[in-house]
Amino acid sequence: MTDARPIRVETHGRVGLITLHRPQQLNALNDALMDALGAALQAFDADPGIGAIVITGSDKAFAAGADIDAMQDWSYMDVYQSDFITRNWETIRTIRKPVIAAVAGYAMGGGCELALACDVIVAAESARFALPEIKLAMLPGAGGTQRLPRAVGKAKAMDMCLSARMLDAQEADRYGLVSRVVPDAELLERTLALATQIASFSLPALMAIKESVNRAWESSLTEGILFERRALHARFASADAHEGMHAFLDKRKPAFEHR
Repeated sequence: MTDARPIRVETHGRVGLITLHRPQQLNALNDALMDALGAALQAFDADPGIGAIVITGSDKAFAAGADIDAMQDWSYMDVYQSDFITRNWETIRTIRKPVIAAVAGYAMGGGCELALACDVIVAAESARFALPEIKLAMLPGAGGTQRLPRAVGKAKAMDMCLSARMLDAQEADRYGLVSRVVPDAELLERTLALATQIASFSLPALMAIKESVNRAWESSLTEGILFERRALHARFASADAHEGMHAFLDKRKPAFEHR
């Protein structure tokens, strides 16, 4: 019997792993997949035993875009009344723990936008990134026109959005679209190792850093500095911060309790 679940969920120590699984559609992102992805993200976010989350796809495609077959005949009222994209694609914005995308193969359209919504992108050498919606007389509407300029700058974002230009992994790395590039055969191993390292640190501190960096994207420098300073001051109320400083002075490994 064929397993029709659109995602697979595993845990690796303190790391939650979500694998997109619509192989026949190259992981095209439909409502069922995005609902399942959102639920899995929220479950890991609520689990005190999880410190970081990884999202990955297949060797051929992280996600080949939104599911065009599902939406080809939708009307304006269909998408407006169903709150298309906002209803389930934006769930990832509410996740407080670090989210890492492990990308091999195609990350096209919505797949590229999903990767952009993650906190870190680890790209295999085979990864390819593009926002080709212009070819359908559409536009990148899952955050692409907003997150991409913040990641790579206006000029390169305009080029990608207006011409449907595809970037290989090395170009994406030079542009600042991805965090690091690794061999295909090592993608999941090295991403899980990175996630494990991140998850070993104090979870409240990780969450504070994520909030502070996101504030830098979304506010003025003055507002961002104020937010950062308050977040720093709050660390002095954390048992983990005191443990970390004492362990440093004692030349031992800290024993974080994530509080």
